[in-house]
Amino acid sequence: MAVEALGSAPRTKVAPWNDPTVRGWVFQVVVVGLVGLLAWYLVDNTITNLERQKIASGFHYLGREAGFEIGDTMVEYSPASTYARAIYVGMLNTLKVSVLGIIMATFLGTLLGIGRLSNNWLLSKICEWYVEAFRNVPLLLWLFLFYKLISEAFPGPRQAISAFWGTVFLSNRGVYFPVPLADAVFKWMGVALLVAIAGAWALHRWARRRQDATGQPFPSIIAGTGLIVGLPVLVWLLGGAPHHMSWPALKGFNFDGGSVIQPEFTALLFGLVLYTSAFVAEIVRSGILALHKGQTEAAAALGLTRGQSMRLVLLPQALRVIVPPMTSQYLNITKNSSLAIAIGYPDLVASINVTINQTGQAIENVLIIMAAYLSVSLSISAFMNWYNKRIALRER
Repeated sequence: MAVEALGSAPRTKVAPWNDPTVRGWVFQVVVVGLVGLLAWYLVDNTITNLERQKIASGFHYLGREAGFEIGDTMVEYSPASTYARAIYVGMLNTLKVSVLGIIMATFLGTLLGIGRLSNNWLLSKICEWYVEAFRNVPLLLWLFLFYKLISEAFPGPRQAISAFWGTVFLSNRGVYFPVPLADAVFKWMGVALLVAIAGAWALHRWARRRQDATGQPFPSIIAGTGLIVGLPVLVWLLGGAPHHMSWPALKGFNFDGGSVIQPEFTALLFGLVLYTSAFVAEIVRSGILALHKGQTEAAAALGLTRGQSMRLVLLPQALRVIVPPMTSQYLNITKNSSLAIAIGYPDLVASINVTINQTGQAIENVLIIMAAYLSVSLSISAFMNWYNKRIALRER
């Protein structure tokens, strides 16, 4: 006769509904089913209503002729182009202002954040006033203000302000400046620029490993800048140094030739950069203040100047605190660029808005906008998450 072990509790059979694992799976299946039914109802209801009103659905309209102008284009476009081409041009304009805004806001915000921690009372207060002024006023109001200032501060094309010995003209239509005429060597200069950027990055990594191993610094920033500038110039010289230019000249009521930076783009870029840099400044300041003051004292004990302490000791450590909230600001720049429609800049939203008015395909076009911003935002988040993991502390 078997003897039960002392202290062993008798096993009781648990009902399936009382099992947390089973209950959790049931709840998830029910929720997914309800969401699926809701999505099916919305899609079916939408299709039925469109058919009742005899509104065609689908994306077949993208291949039709657009028939409207776009004032600022990075690629070839004309009213005879398709709606798909118009949307593509608008997307490129959105990416252009977003990328430039992210770079400039990061640089300016970092300087402002460091400036707020300065021992110079005046510099610290100026940075503080800047931050408080820009982050407490809605971005849309800043865009209106900048656009109004640019459009009224400069005269018309006939009275344009001439600069740089008559090669650059400033008017309320934009900034006109000379550009080189297209040449085959420019393509190879672009390739050389990409190679130089990759080489500068490799040089910087080598210099950091060398400094960690030997303690001897290497001017990787100066050398990398020289490589980025020098290699394309070398390719240009080897390609015959083409120097034919397209010069802006007043013809009729506007300038012809050269290139132009339109006031709408300038107002949008300034608004995004100045507004977002105020938030970036606070993120940088809080990241530096999150470090123990012993880091600053240790750097001073090693004989480092304040600039060297900030660049070599404080900022690299503060990045671990700065990067996560900076991701949100980069996403905000990209999404806030949709306010361009308020001042007439032809971004993605503006191009699709005209497309909706002409085709009546509102649902399809709104889905395109959502997919475009979702793709860009997820790409930014993925890159920032990768960078955050790369600089994270690794325990041994």
